[in-house]
Amino acid sequence: MKLMNLFSRRSIHMNIAIAFSCLIVCTTAILSFSSYRLSSNAVTSSSIQKTSQLVEQVKVNIQTYIGNMESIASLVISSRDVMRFVDATQQDRDSDESLKRGASQYLRSVVQSRKDIASILYVNKSGDFVSDQSHAIMKSKSEWTQQDWYRLALTSSEEVVSPSHVQHIFEDQYRWVVSISRKLPESDRSQEGVLLVDLNYNVINDLCRQIELGQRGYVFIVSPSGDLVYHPQQQLIHSELKSEQMQTVLDMREGSIKLGKAEESKMYTVATTSFGWKIVAVTYPDELIENKHQMQTSAALWGVLCLIVGLTISIILSYALTKPLKNLEMHMKKAERGNFDVRVDIEGTHEIGKLARTFNLMISRIKELMNQIVQEQEMKRRSELKALQSQIQPHFLYNTLDSIIWMAESGKVDDVVEMTTALSRLLRSSISKGEELVPVSVELDHIRSYLTIQSRRYRKKFTYSIDVEDNILAAPILKLVLQPIVENAIYHGIKPNPDQGHIQILGWREADSILLTIADDGAGMDPEKLRTILMDKPGVSGGTGVGIANVNHRIQLYFGHEYGLHYESEREEGTTVTLRIPYMEDEVKDDGESGKMDVD
Repeated sequence: MKLMNLFSRRSIHMNIAIAFSCLIVCTTAILSFSSYRLSSNAVTSSSIQKTSQLVEQVKVNIQTYIGNMESIASLVISSRDVMRFVDATQQDRDSDESLKRGASQYLRSVVQSRKDIASILYVNKSGDFVSDQSHAIMKSKSEWTQQDWYRLALTSSEEVVSPSHVQHIFEDQYRWVVSISRKLPESDRSQEGVLLVDLNYNVINDLCRQIELGQRGYVFIVSPSGDLVYHPQQQLIHSELKSEQMQTVLDMREGSIKLGKAEESKMYTVATTSFGWKIVAVTYPDELIENKHQMQTSAALWGVLCLIVGLTISIILSYALTKPLKNLEMHMKKAERGNFDVRVDIEGTHEIGKLARTFNLMISRIKELMNQIVQEQEMKRRSELKALQSQIQPHFLYNTLDSIIWMAESGKVDDVVEMTTALSRLLRSSISKGEELVPVSVELDHIRSYLTIQSRRYRKKFTYSIDVEDNILAAPILKLVLQPIVENAIYHGIKPNPDQGHIQILGWREADSILLTIADDGAGMDPEKLRTILMDKPGVSGGTGVGIANVNHRIQLYFGHEYGLHYESEREEGTTVTLRIPYMEDEVKDDGESGKMDVD
């Protein structure tokens, strides 16, 4: 709704330009974003594939390396010097030191030939051992028999590859190694024992460090039990200053997964070796797209360029489309100011040309209708005045005839003659050839005749007085406006009271208005009736008769709504009616014989 209000307050030229611009902006934004997302997804997919290949290569290298170490272990076991020591009895070893020396020399030659091997050791259940270090002092049996390389090898039929750890078999030696151990089964001459090959940890460290995965990416290795074999920040992991999603990694066999939120998210790519190690590459999604900022800048520049071109085209098109409309708007404003002689030049047969043609026809028709309405309103006004006047004439005529009939039945001949004479004067003023205006003096003569009739009828139940300034006697007034008011005062004010009442009529000029008041000291009205007395619809008989509403409506219809009747009344105190009409300089003359009235 707010958007529609915003468009409704702007010109159509601006609305078209804005609409075109919004369309171009939205289209450009969608295309730029889609292009960026497709490129980003393609680069991300390519980077993930590349990372998977690197992880796979590390996996192959480590498997090859561990396989070589296993081959070396097998080679050691097949050595004649080593097997002589393994198969010798305890007595033979104690009596013949050459057995241990020969085996130790062979093991030392193997270690010296391979820099990636830290040490080689054979030990049996009795604690007899031989290693490449002939002078090394081995720790107590209770210590090394509890270590994983020994304990797990005895329970496994295959080689056991342990995670990286600090080897402390010999006194004063603490090497960071990865151990490969295998069980040598018991034979007729030898006891069950374990062959241990300790690999130099730096070899695995070098294999993993050579992998480049962006500025922050790295590779780590975890064993099936969840222990770290290698991590570039292994000390931080052990001190719990850094953590990895180990459980998720252990649950995965192969593939990639994104973990974490927003800027802290990481991409884990996992590969599993044949002996259970998980090779994990950790990359950061925002580093996968090396030219991310360049792609964003390129998309933004193309968007701005398209926007500028689109705005220019939209302004030119909107101006060309709205120029005829602006011309039509200018002519419509002239018509709005009352000039209905304007005509719009019709250009082309398109919709705007049809609109201009329709506008010209509309203006012509409006001008005809306005002239027709003026004539019809004048006829209507005269017809309403005639109808209102015709409603009043029968009204007071019936009341007067009722009074004459009553007197005739009572045998009051003189009163009948007087009332009939007064009635004739009333009728003569009422049928004065349909003239609307009469002098104030004629209206007062009319009301005197009416009061004479009514005072005779009601046997002196009320008295009356008329006091009107001479300077308004010749002024025009609508005829038959006082009689309904006086009639209402007699019937609803004086008649209900048991005592004799009085009706007073006053008239004077006040600025540009004439004020006439009709006051009685009769029963008065309650506030509710006083509030609604002038609300009766003209022509509908109500509690106060048809005259009051008609009089007020006639005055307002002829002179305007600022004129008319005003009522003031209190219960048991009486009612005062003020009639206000404009003071006009024209004098209205009455031809008493014929009823003809001329306006000078």
